[in-house]
Amino acid sequence: MSIYNIKRDHSRFRQIVKGKIKQDLKKYVTNGEMIGRKGKDLVSIPIPQIEIPRFRFGDREQGGTGQGEGKAGDPINGQPGDQQDGEGQAGNQAGEHMLDVDLTLQELAEILGEELALPRIEPRGHKTVKAKTERYTAIANQGPNSLRHFKRTFKETLRRQIASGTYDAKNPIIVPIRRDYRFRSWKTDEKHENSAVIIYMMDVSGSMGDEQKEIVRTEAFWIDTWLRSQYKGIETRYIIHDATAREVDEDTFFKTRESGGTLISSAYKLCEKIIETDYGPSDWNIYPFHFSDGDNWSGEDTRLCLDLLDKSLLPMSNQFCYGQVESRYGSGQFYKDLKEHFGTSHERVTLSKIENKEGILQSIKEFLGKGK
Repeated sequence: MSIYNIKRDHSRFRQIVKGKIKQDLKKYVTNGEMIGRKGKDLVSIPIPQIEIPRFRFGDREQGGTGQGEGKAGDPINGQPGDQQDGEGQAGNQAGEHMLDVDLTLQELAEILGEELALPRIEPRGHKTVKAKTERYTAIANQGPNSLRHFKRTFKETLRRQIASGTYDAKNPIIVPIRRDYRFRSWKTDEKHENSAVIIYMMDVSGSMGDEQKEIVRTEAFWIDTWLRSQYKGIETRYIIHDATAREVDEDTFFKTRESGGTLISSAYKLCEKIIETDYGPSDWNIYPFHFSDGDNWSGEDTRLCLDLLDKSLLPMSNQFCYGQVESRYGSGQFYKDLKEHFGTSHERVTLSKIENKEGILQSIKEFLGKGK
C-alpha cells in the first residue's frame, strides 16, 4: 500500500471520527468524560469502535472453500463453540466496543464551533506574543539522508557533469558525488498573535454543591478549548469567594468548599485588581466569567457589584459573562438583578442560566456566540 493511500485512509478515518463526535457532542459535553483525559495538546475521547467484518474459521478440518454442511444460499454462521462478547451471565447480545481516539484541542474546538455555529472572535487588545512556525521551504548543502532532496540533487549532479564535460547525452548516466547532495531544510517564521486572559470567578459558599461545581468545571473546559483556538497567547486566573475572595490555582478552584456567607463584590474587587496590575486593557483581551447560584448577602452589596461592573470591569473587558448554576439552596436573585440592570442585549454582558448538565451546551453558545 502506498503512502498516499495510507494518508488518504487515515484522513477519511479522522473525518468519520469527527463526525461521530459531532453527532454525540451533547453527550460528551453533558457527561464531561473527556476532561480527565485531557493532556497538554491532546484529549482522548471514547467512541464506539468501528468493527471491520471478517471471516471466523472453525476448528473442524474441512476440504476447502465452500465445503461442509449446508446448501448454497444458507447464511454463514459461527461454530457452536463460539463465544459472545459481554459481561455477567451468558446472553445472546454482543457488548459495546469502545475505542479511545486522540484529538488535538484545535480539532475539538473546530467541532464545537461548527456544531454551535460560533463566530470567530474579533480581538480588541493589541498585546502580541511571538509564535514560531518551522516549515521545510529551504534547501541546504548538508543534512540527514532522510531529508535528501532527490530532484535538487539530480539537478546539481547534471549541472556539474555538463560543466565538466563528463555528461554523455547518448548514455545519460547521472552519478552524484557528495558535494552534489541537497537537503530539505526548515525556515523559522515568526508572527505576532493576540494575547488574552480568562478570569474565572466562582461562589464556593455552602449552597454551591459538588454537582454545581462539576457543571462549572465542564463548562470551563469547553470555554478554554474554544478561546485557546482563537488566541495563541492566553493566560488563566482563578478566584473563589464566599464572604471574602482569594486567588487560587486550578485544582483548588474546583475542589474548595466553604460554609460562610456570600459577598460577590469581594470577587469583583479582586478581579479588578488583577486586571489593573497585570493586564492593561489596551493590550489584553479580557474575559471574566463568574459562576454562582445567585445568592448575595444584601441588596447593598449587589448595588456595589453593579457599580464595579459599570465603572471598571465592563470598560476593561471584551465581555463579562455571568453563569447562574441552579441550586436547591440558591435564590437566583443576582441573575434577576443583572438582567434588570443591563437588559438582555448589552454589548459586553452575557447572562446564562444553567439548570443542569443538559444546559451546558446552550450556555456555552450564549457565552461565545457574540464573537467578542
